[in-house]
Amino acid sequence: MTCAPVNRIIPLSVVDGPGNRTAVFLQGCNIACAYCHNPETQHSCISCGECVGGCPSGALGIVDGKVSWDSARCIMCDRCIKTCPRNASPKVKQMSVEEVMDEIRRNVPFIRGITVSGGECMLHAGFVEELFRAARAEGLGTLIDSNGTVDFSRHPGLMSVTDGVMLDVKSWDEDAFRRLTGASGAMVKRNLRYLAETGRIEELRIVCLDGEVDAEAVIRGIAETIPGHFRDIPLKLIRFRPHGVRGRLEGHAGPDDGTMERYRETAIQNGFNKVIIR
Repeated sequence: MTCAPVNRIIPLSVVDGPGNRTAVFLQGCNIACAYCHNPETQHSCISCGECVGGCPSGALGIVDGKVSWDSARCIMCDRCIKTCPRNASPKVKQMSVEEVMDEIRRNVPFIRGITVSGGECMLHAGFVEELFRAARAEGLGTLIDSNGTVDFSRHPGLMSVTDGVMLDVKSWDEDAFRRLTGASGAMVKRNLRYLAETGRIEELRIVCLDGEVDAEAVIRGIAETIPGHFRDIPLKLIRFRPHGVRGRLEGHAGPDDGTMERYRETAIQNGFNKVIIR
């Protein structure tokens, strides 16, 4: 039975792809973005116990040397994930494909599909493929939300049951990408070409933050890398917001309206037909 660590499942979401969708967030990420607004999805809990004493509802405890979570007692205050020194969560569940599908089926009359995100969900590509096959068998659409650092071309089975990928392009300059994420951005550019050539890009995303993200270079880089493919792909320009951010960018201000409009104009000038500011 294929299982994966599930951070949370949002039954009804209108921000994780087109229409109303169920969004499944898997635990674990292979990069560490300085602007990450859900850093608790990055690492696995090591049962250090730091979060247990501060739980106001007594939903956390230590059982056989490991942190246990009682979902029935949890009041979802998120104090535990704010306390964790490791950017993890004690509320992650190992779930099978069928267990996740049981959660999804409750929402079927109201959703057009599912989106799997993270963390970085491509770290669990085998699980996602099985989940998508099960979802498609029940008439549901399937989307991936990815940071683009895992090679999509190595997972043709998953690609065959994926309607599209919402691809984050963190930065274009390699040094800037490393400063922001701690990793290389070369694979993102390879994936950009592969997904464009196979018609699998649902949406491109840039989180905009002056001094950290070279947003205009990203826009130009995309246009130059996939000419003939990008014009009608939605480009979402996301204003950085500090909600949930930990570390050096905690409390940092996002771009003003004028800056966001300048980015939009750059995108239009470079040939993007569908530019969305969020």
